[in-house]
Amino acid sequence: MKRDNFGSSFGVLAAAAGSAIGLGNIWKFPYITGKNGGAAFILVYLACIACVGIPVMLAEFALGRKAQKNTVGAFKELAPGKPWYLSGGLSVLTAFIILSFYAIIAGWVFAYMFRAGSGELMSVSAGNLESYFGGVISNSKEPMLWTLLIISLTASIVLFGVKKGIEKCSKILMPILFVILVALMIRSVTLDGASKGLEFLFKPDFSKLTKEGVLEALGHSFYSLSLGMGIIMTYGSYVDKKENMMSLSLKVIIADTLIALMAGVVIFPAVFAYGFKPGQGPGLIFVTLPAVFKAMPYGGVFATLFFLLIAIAAITSTISLMEVVVACVSEQFNMNRKKAVALITVGLFLLSIPSNLSFGPWANVKIFGKNFFDFFDFITSNIFLPVGGILVCVFASFVFGVKNTITEITSDGIYKFKLKNLFVIGIKFVAPILIGIILLHSIGVFNLIGSDKINAKTLSVYGGFLLLPCILIYRYMVKRAEYAKKS
Repeated sequence: MKRDNFGSSFGVLAAAAGSAIGLGNIWKFPYITGKNGGAAFILVYLACIACVGIPVMLAEFALGRKAQKNTVGAFKELAPGKPWYLSGGLSVLTAFIILSFYAIIAGWVFAYMFRAGSGELMSVSAGNLESYFGGVISNSKEPMLWTLLIISLTASIVLFGVKKGIEKCSKILMPILFVILVALMIRSVTLDGASKGLEFLFKPDFSKLTKEGVLEALGHSFYSLSLGMGIIMTYGSYVDKKENMMSLSLKVIIADTLIALMAGVVIFPAVFAYGFKPGQGPGLIFVTLPAVFKAMPYGGVFATLFFLLIAIAAITSTISLMEVVVACVSEQFNMNRKKAVALITVGLFLLSIPSNLSFGPWANVKIFGKNFFDFFDFITSNIFLPVGGILVCVFASFVFGVKNTITEITSDGIYKFKLKNLFVIGIKFVAPILIGIILLHSIGVFNLIGSDKINAKTLSVYGGFLLLPCILIYRYMVKRAEYAKKS
């Protein structure tokens, strides 16, 4: 079966950037930035991107392009006869579960976009916006229909393949997203009192930064770039052998970070201009911002544009998540794309039902104290993704080999790789240890640390405690990988 490929460098960039630019940039990044003090948190986040994002993204692109196969097939191709294909299977499972509940949130966004466009959202009083949002998500029938629409829309794009579906759609949607973002930025920064929001976003105050904030910045730097879930490796398998991997990775990371910062410029000046608090948490875009738009001239228009912006970002991510699963199922089971897409669409919708009902009739049904939505979110974000990221680091460094990985990054020597030594240190040691810290923090190992402000004493007391278990676990995995390679 002949594999589809991207048709142009811009198409690769649009699709890869689209996979990274999603709800995490326009929803999560602004609210965790607001919660953690603004500019100081952003600086830590950028440092984490450099330490974790660049080496892991390069490794995933390289492994995918070298194998020219889906994530399961890639590990089978590069480590034949070894159980490393299970790592690829974990990525596919992660993408499948994430898409099942990601589509639900995207459905909320589409519902709000149409409510803003019709004027219904603007008619809700500011004091009732929180209960209004609760009513939208707990009314199981409507969210279920929106979820089905999102999954079906995603399937219809993926059905056309890489070049005619994903690439074509990304090349249209990403420029539209950028134009809307710029228009909203201009409106936001020209509001009276907007300067306070810009100061919050770009003037660091390290007294507001906590240990929890540093760990959250580290975690988001990994999740934001779609690492550990097979997307970058799958897209890498569709990239031409002559494509500059280093340039592509940096462009994707810059685009992802720039969009997140631009979203902050849209949100925080408006929030400060109308006297709202920046640290509103997950309800920022569904509760706080509608109140801001209500107070703004032509608020209904800007609210509609804002939710259209998020809707576009969500769809560019859902198509990349579905492609991971479709590529695996179609190639590993020799199934045509149409049948694979249909099968996966049905499976996704069925899996989304318990998560949708978690906000309504099944709110009291718990798994380890969490409803279905929170449980699926927890196991993917806090366990599967970090484990998948660490396995990629170990595989690229010690199984496939860091020399082979670098050879693929440079397209067999066509391109110079000036940061080669930094990459080796990053992929072998820095990235996996930091991802290990993400994992241990996510599952609650570090809760004993507390939430004191960052200072020299805190770092000296807890630094070793944070790093030691990660180093020990990582060394064990490396030894196992080296032993498996020799055998």
